[in-house]
Amino acid sequence: MSEARRKAAPARRRQKRHWAVRVLGWLAALVFLGIIGAVATFFIVYQTTKIPDPNKEFATNTTTVTYADQRNNLGTFFEQNRHSVPMSQIPKRVQDSVIAAEDRTFWTNPGISPSGMVRAAVNIARGEQLQGGSTITQQYVKVMYLTQERTVGRKLKELFIATKLGRQQDKSKTLEGYLNTVYFGEGAYGISAAGDAYFKKPDPNSLTVPESALLATVLNNPTLFDVTDPDPRTKKRIIDRYHYVLDGMQQMGTITPTQEKQYANALPKLDMKPKSSRYGGPNGFLLDMARKELGKLGFDEDAITGGGLKVTTTFNYQQQKKILLAAKNEKPKKSDGLHIGMAAVQPGTGQLLAMYGGPDFLKSQLNWATTKARPGSSFKPFALAAALEDGKSIYDIFQGDSPITVQGQKFGNELSTDYGDVTLLKATEESVNTAFYDLVDKQMDGGPRKVVKAAEAAGIPASKALENDKDNPSTVLGPNAYASPVDMANAYATFAAGGKYTPLHTIKEVRGPDGKVLWSDATIMKQQKQAFPPDIANMVNYVLQQVVKDGTGTGAKDLDRPVAGKTGTAGGVAVEDRAENKKCGGCKDGSATLTSWWSAYTPQLSTSVLYRAGKDGESDLDPYSDDPAFFGGNWPLKTWLAFMKSALEGVPTADFAAPDADQVKDTTTPTYTPPTNTPTNTPTNTPPPSTPPPNTPPPSTPPPNTPTNTPTKTKPTRPTNTPGWPSLPTGGTTSEPTKTPQKPGGGQ
Repeated sequence: MSEARRKAAPARRRQKRHWAVRVLGWLAALVFLGIIGAVATFFIVYQTTKIPDPNKEFATNTTTVTYADQRNNLGTFFEQNRHSVPMSQIPKRVQDSVIAAEDRTFWTNPGISPSGMVRAAVNIARGEQLQGGSTITQQYVKVMYLTQERTVGRKLKELFIATKLGRQQDKSKTLEGYLNTVYFGEGAYGISAAGDAYFKKPDPNSLTVPESALLATVLNNPTLFDVTDPDPRTKKRIIDRYHYVLDGMQQMGTITPTQEKQYANALPKLDMKPKSSRYGGPNGFLLDMARKELGKLGFDEDAITGGGLKVTTTFNYQQQKKILLAAKNEKPKKSDGLHIGMAAVQPGTGQLLAMYGGPDFLKSQLNWATTKARPGSSFKPFALAAALEDGKSIYDIFQGDSPITVQGQKFGNELSTDYGDVTLLKATEESVNTAFYDLVDKQMDGGPRKVVKAAEAAGIPASKALENDKDNPSTVLGPNAYASPVDMANAYATFAAGGKYTPLHTIKEVRGPDGKVLWSDATIMKQQKQAFPPDIANMVNYVLQQVVKDGTGTGAKDLDRPVAGKTGTAGGVAVEDRAENKKCGGCKDGSATLTSWWSAYTPQLSTSVLYRAGKDGESDLDPYSDDPAFFGGNWPLKTWLAFMKSALEGVPTADFAAPDADQVKDTTTPTYTPPTNTPTNTPTNTPPPSTPPPNTPPPSTPPPNTPTNTPTKTKPTRPTNTPGWPSLPTGGTTSEPTKTPQKPGGGQ
C-alpha cells in the first residue's frame, strides 16, 4: 500500500468518529431541551392550576340498571349513608389502619406517587383502564373535586391538584376529608357510616384494631373484598389483605408483633345492618351479579354508586318473569329445605337471559345459580366431545356391567345396574357410568385431562377442583364442585352454537351521564372462538338428542321440538351423616344424592336446572322424591320444561345441524346384553334399559341426517350452514362445598 493511502485511512476513521460525536451531541442537546421543556411545562401548569370548589353533590348521581330492552328497570346503585366526624373523634388506630392499607408514605409524600404515575402512564400507553397507584390525596381529589370519567385529561388534573393540595393543605386536614368521604361499601361513605354499617358502631372511637383493619381492607375495593360473598376465593382475598393491613400497622408501631399475631388469627365478627330493600326478592341476585360484573370490567365503586352510569344488562324482562314462575310453581310439594338454581343462556352470544338464584336475596345472599356444585353425569357430554376429538366413534363398544376396576378402585353404575357391552351412544343415552370409566380411563391416553380440556373449552371455568382432578379416574362423573347452573348453561350453549364458545356475561352496555358509551359487549363477541369443530359439536348434539328420545331425559319430548340434554346426579355423604361416616370408616359413602341436574338446550336457548338440599346444599335430596334416588330426569327436568315451554312460546321451531351421515350409520353388529339388575320402581319418565330391543342400532331409523326427536308437523328449519339463531321475544361469582371422600354417583 502506498504512503498516501496509508495516511488516508486513519483520516476517514477520524472523520467517521467526528460525525458520530456530533450526532450524539445533538441527541444529548435534544434530550436536555426536552427535559427543560417538560419541567417548564410542569411548573407553568402547576402555577395555573387552581384547586376548585368541592363538588356540591359529592358524586351523588344515581346509576340506573335496566333489562336488555332498556325500558324496564332492574334497579339502581345509589347509596350515600354519610355522617362526617372531626379528626379529634377518629383515633390513631383507625387512621393508621387506612394509611397502612392505602398509602404508607402518606405523611411524607408530596400528594402523588411517582411509581403510581409511572404505572398510570404505562396503562395509558397500553390503552388500559386508568386506575391504580393513587395516593390518599389523589383519591380524595378525585372524589371531592373531579368527575368519575376515565380519561387522560381527568387523570392529569388529578395529579396536578393533588400535588398542589399536598403542598398547600395540612396533611391532617386531607386525611380528615378523606376519612369522611371515601366509600367503604354497603352504602357507607366515611368512617362513621362504615362503622355503623359493618359493626353498628357509628362512633369511630368504639372501633377495635381488628375492626379498623377490616374496614381498611374493604375500603380498597368493596366489590372485590365483599364480606358477604360466600365464595372461598373472596374470603381468601379478604384474609390476605387483612393480614397486609395488620402488617403495615405493626411496622408503623401502632400495634406490637404479638398483637399482630393475635389479631391475624381470625377476622372480627360482623354485626351488619340489613341490605337496601332494592335487593329484595329473587331479582336482587340479578342486580348483585350485574354490580359485581361492573367491578370486573374496571368500574370502581365511586363510579358504580355515584357516577350516574346507565347500565343495560343482558337479562330479558319476559324470560326472567317466566323463570321465576317455573321455580316457584314446578317443584315438589314438600320443598322446605330444597334449593333450586336455574340459568338460561342464548347460544352464540354468551348473554345470560334469565336466572333464578333463590327466593330472596335479602334473606340469603347464597346464589344457587352461581354457586359451584358436583355436576355428576351432566359432565359426560364433555367426555363425549373429548372422545370424538380423540377419534372414537359413537358405536365403539365399552363395558356396561358394574363394577369396573380403575387404578385399583372399583366403580359402579347407579343402583349397581348391569348393561352388558354398550356403544358410546347407548352409554350416553342411559348414562352408563362404567362405560364412561372404560372410555376415559382405559381407552383414551390421558383421558381425564382431555375431559377437563374439553370442559374448559366449552366454557366451564378453570378451577382448583378441576386442576386437582386432571388425573382422577372419576373426573368424568364430576365428583367435586366443578360448575354452577350458569356455567353449565353456557357450556352446553357452546354445543348448541355449533361448537362456538362465547364468554358468559350479564352487562350489555354501559353509558356515562352524557350518554357516551363507556363499554359494550361488542368486546365480548370479539372473544368468541371455535371451541370444537362443527362436526364434533353436531355429533354431540345428535347423541344428546337420543338422551331425550330413548334415554334418561324422555320427559323433555313434551317440549315438542328438537332438544338435546343430559341428566346428572352426584352421590356422596350428606352433611348430617359425615360424623357417623367417619366413625364407621365410610359406611355411608355414596348413600345420599347431593345434587340433581337437568341441563338441556334447543338451537335458540340453553337452560340448566340444579336441585340441592339443606342450609349449605349438602344434605340428602332423596327424601324429597318417590324414586329410588332424586333423578335429574324427574323434578329438575319438570322445572326445566315449565320454563322452556313458556320461554319458547311463539319462537319458530329450529332443527340442529345434522351430523355427517356416514358417522351416524352403524356398520357394526355389537353384542348388547340387556340389564340384569334393573330396579323394579324405575321412574315412569325413564325408559327401562331394555329399550330399544337388543342388537338394534338406535339411529338406524329415521334416516341419519334427520334429528330423531323432530316432531312430524311441518315447521321452519335452520340451514345447517347458517350461524344465526332466532331471537327470543323481548318483553315490555362462587363458593364450593366442602370436599368429602366419596364414590361418585351420577348414573341418572
